[in-house]
Amino acid sequence: MVKHIVCFKLRDADDAKALRAREILLSMVGNVPTIRHIEAGCDFLHSGRSYDVVLLVDVDDRDALDAYAMDPYHCKIVKTYMHAVVETSVTVDYEY
Repeated sequence: MVKHIVCFKLRDADDAKALRAREILLSMVGNVPTIRHIEAGCDFLHSGRSYDVVLLVDVDDRDALDAYAMDPYHCKIVKTYMHAVVETSVTVDYEY
């Protein structure tokens, strides 16, 4: 299995924008077939080190991660929205 984790810092972040980003990310359920498990959450501490939204996705293997990255729903809906609202992001991908 591969775990894909992305932390997003939003432009002009507020709770409503973070919740909307979380909704968009979770909309991949049932629309991106390589996803085995997905979680998304919004930060509540709002510290100087905090990111606003986190995404955790499990896929079967590296090939499935590549397929996830190129999936039409992921590219057209999720990436388009997130690129419009995200200031910066960090990613970690690992096998377990």
